Amino acid sequence: MKLKIGLIALVLTGVISCRPESIVPETESLKDSPYDLILPTHFPDIEFPDDNQLTTKRVELGKALFFDNRLSRDMSISCGSCHFQEFAFTNQLNVSIGVNNRPGSRNASTLANIAYRNRFMMDGGVPSLELQVMAPIHDPNEFDFSILEVASRLQNDDALQELSIAAYGREIDPYVITRAIASFERILISGNSHYDQYVNGNTEALNDAAKRGMELFYSDRTSCGSCHSGFNFSDESYHNIGLTENYEDIGRARITLNNSDEGKFKTPSLRNIMLTDPYMHDGSIENIDDVLLFFNEGSNPHKLKDERIRNLNLNANEISDLKAFLESLTDKSFIFNPVYLP
Repeated sequence: MKLKIGLIALVLTGVISCRPESIVPETESLKDSPYDLILPTHFPDIEFPDDNQLTTKRVELGKALFFDNRLSRDMSISCGSCHFQEFAFTNQLNVSIGVNNRPGSRNASTLANIAYRNRFMMDGGVPSLELQVMAPIHDPNEFDFSILEVASRLQNDDALQELSIAAYGREIDPYVITRAIASFERILISGNSHYDQYVNGNTEALNDAAKRGMELFYSDRTSCGSCHSGFNFSDESYHNIGLTENYEDIGRARITLNNSDEGKFKTPSLRNIMLTDPYMHDGSIENIDDVLLFFNEGSNPHKLKDERIRNLNLNANEISDLKAFLESLTDKSFIFNPVYLP
């Protein structure tokens, strides 16, 4: 089904990518301005699409749409129904629940720092954040709707129309909806955890256990940092970690149609990992202690399992130190940031 959604998104690219001239002359009251997005000093710059530079009105419109239940067929759920700020924009369910309580197929990923990700969905089947907006809308187990029907439903909302014209110079349509929601999601920046404070020079930000755990995390003994690498703790690649011997969801192989990609999923960011349980693409591991045990024991056998996943033989103290380091990745200023509230 995800592959089908990806194909729908690509077909609709032609619908939303051709931008005509502004339909309404700009007036003083409609003028927009660049959004003042302040990034952590140790984060790289964000590359914004040429046709979707970040502005105040675009973010404002995107936030309104992100929390708008009218994007789903029965008007029961919104993007915010599966991505809660207090859980680092996840929902603490095994899989997301769509209209009419239909179970989705995968665990909801965090939206923290999504502006930096290079492809979207756990199998990398969607090439841009703008196109990703359409995936849940068209998924029959999520919003069970279409981007064209959403646009039609919103046509009579005067407040949204005014924002749309101010932000994009045109009335609300699929082009505006996808780009506005993507704009709001790009401001969801998490980079002020105790770990970040330590990286930025505060040597007291981490306790001794977290420091030991960090050393272990980046050591050749565990190889954790080889996949969970960089400032966002992800190599942006796909790996089979031996979650199971037989994958019902074949992951990356659904996109590439290559059997060698069976069971491979994108490396998730570990930022705010203590808030985003349950874990794995199907939510099959309930808590962080079980995750650490799973990797310490070398996971399950699979012919395509990444060779770095092996029995680590860590003792209880070492596992506790690793957990302390993961706890240091929680960014309270992110989950309590009032800017993200509807």
